[in-house]
Amino acid sequence: MSKHLFPYKWNLSNGYPEKKNGLKVFGTFICGGGSTMGYKLAGFEHLGGVEIDPPIADVYKTNHNPKYLFVEDIRDFAKRLDYPADLYNLDILDGSPPCSSFSMAGNREKDWGKTKVFREGQAEQRLDDLFFDYIALAKKLQPKVVIAENVKGLIQGNAKAYVHRIKKEFEAAGYVVQLFLLNAASMGVPQKRERVFFICQRKDLNLPKLKLEFSEDGIPFSDVDEGNIPCKQLSQGFANDWRESKIGGSVGKFFSNQKVDPASVLNTIASGTYKFHWQYPRELTYSEFAKCGTFPIDYNFKSIEPKYLIGMSVPPVMTAQIANQIYLQWFKTANLQRG
Repeated sequence: MSKHLFPYKWNLSNGYPEKKNGLKVFGTFICGGGSTMGYKLAGFEHLGGVEIDPPIADVYKTNHNPKYLFVEDIRDFAKRLDYPADLYNLDILDGSPPCSSFSMAGNREKDWGKTKVFREGQAEQRLDDLFFDYIALAKKLQPKVVIAENVKGLIQGNAKAYVHRIKKEFEAAGYVVQLFLLNAASMGVPQKRERVFFICQRKDLNLPKLKLEFSEDGIPFSDVDEGNIPCKQLSQGFANDWRESKIGGSVGKFFSNQKVDPASVLNTIASGTYKFHWQYPRELTYSEFAKCGTFPIDYNFKSIEPKYLIGMSVPPVMTAQIANQIYLQWFKTANLQRG
């Protein structure tokens, strides 16, 4: 068995590693702070970020106590003229622009170019354009490294045209672009989650190409399984579907509603779908979801459903693995100084 570099079961109350690397990160589309925690686990200082949804921003503030928190639309933030000085001296700018327009499970092309309210209380936005607002922000701030995460569907079918445009925009902003497709299951995350990462270095740094290869052993659901515990009963419909479904198969008419297989790594946690225990008629518990998403067991979700926030976030351990390699291959090896 391979050793896992970062723990998938952990608690915020235990704190982050004491050894810091002195590098500063700022996030956009920060959601519940999955990426934020990943950078902190890897020894970075995370300054905070931008989040449009007030209740989610409140959860973020409660758990992370950021130095900076902007509760506003990325389009407005990108037009600001009053950024703190820290933001002009960033080592990494991070962001995960909303990706539902490109998901293979969604409407895809039917939604491209349309405005949408992503959640109740948010502003109406054209989601597939937010990536370019993010790049515009990078162009203004000029951090050493820019990272953008998105769904695998972005590099499939007609969406590839967006990838070409994204690369061109990053290049015009002064960056050399690399594109990676990574699976969290090979990175110490008990979840099959394939995501695309644009990792961009500022052209003047002349750094070597980044190499990202992860081969940690998969963590099957049996390792996080809490067994037969007291829980809320399933609705009659779900109970019937659960009884009729096979282990590892779909529950009901939606293929993403899964009866988990204890011998396999859990399929992707999505914010709007259900995961059911393989042996007992129940949904997965909060702590099972947390471990599979590598969120802290003691994370305070306040009024937000844990599954939603975990499903919307990059697993902290996934970000930690990437951030650690960027530190080792670029910042440490090239001995980049702050400033």
